[in-house]
Amino acid sequence: MSIGLLALLDDVAALAKVAAASLDDAAGVAAKAGAKAAGVVIDDTAVTPNYVMGFAASRELPIVGKIALGSLRNKLLYLLPAALALSAWAPWSIIPLLMLGGAYLCYEGAEKIWSSLRRHPAAEEPDGDGGRSLEDTKVRSAIQTDFILSAEIMAVTLGGVAEKPIWEQALVLAIVGLGITGLVYGVVALIVKADDVGVWLARRPFAVARGFGRGLVAGMPVLLRVLGVLGTAAMIWVGGGILIHGLEAFGVAAPAHLMERAAETAADAVPAAPGFAAWLMGAALSGVLGLAVGALMIPVMTLMTRRKH
Repeated sequence: MSIGLLALLDDVAALAKVAAASLDDAAGVAAKAGAKAAGVVIDDTAVTPNYVMGFAASRELPIVGKIALGSLRNKLLYLLPAALALSAWAPWSIIPLLMLGGAYLCYEGAEKIWSSLRRHPAAEEPDGDGGRSLEDTKVRSAIQTDFILSAEIMAVTLGGVAEKPIWEQALVLAIVGLGITGLVYGVVALIVKADDVGVWLARRPFAVARGFGRGLVAGMPVLLRVLGVLGTAAMIWVGGGILIHGLEAFGVAAPAHLMERAAETAADAVPAAPGFAAWLMGAALSGVLGLAVGALMIPVMTLMTRRKH
């Protein structure tokens, strides 16, 4: 009996070592896959503060919290199982679905630009329920946008672990989903509350703290406006990039090759920062396509909305 028990314990210890090694491997793969999705993460961080602007300070963190929870639902409850199922049974459908999502991002970004160019855009006023309906609408819109960006993140991640066992794919997707959501919405929370921190610092007895606090208070409205512009641009260039890579996967490689050559030319022209120059050129060309697609979709989406009503 004792010999059997010792043998069983040895087996358990061996299995534990294998499991620990597998977890370490999964964590390493998750880190690499998350790094590949860094561009989309930055775009997600730039987009989200748009949805908090205009609300009372007391509602900022609750709104960020609601969007973060919605983002986790997107990644873990919907996208993770869907990604695994599609990878197993319908891998051909992943790229078309991503392209549909990319087109929607292009539309949303272009529609924001179109609305801002109107002479008398409709102002969003709080409803009789204290603005709760407007808040709910903003949160839903943010979660819908997050769904597309999260789908891109999960697709990039899945592409890096396609040869792994199904359980490791699921583990890596979960690690990336949790880590990126925490990173993005932690940074967003810091951004939207930085002005409150500035007010607190401005009341401190130390001159350096007061000066820094006043600078934060004065600079945050500018930063939020800049993030608003970057968020809109991000929707367009990410959407355009998804479309370009999708077209390449279907054999229409000319746009992707054009973007690659332009990026290489930009990198050669700016030897001090070749990586940034190449990225900027790629983002600009993706944005041109994304803006064109989004502009074409505005009348289509408007007509569809009118027919629903």
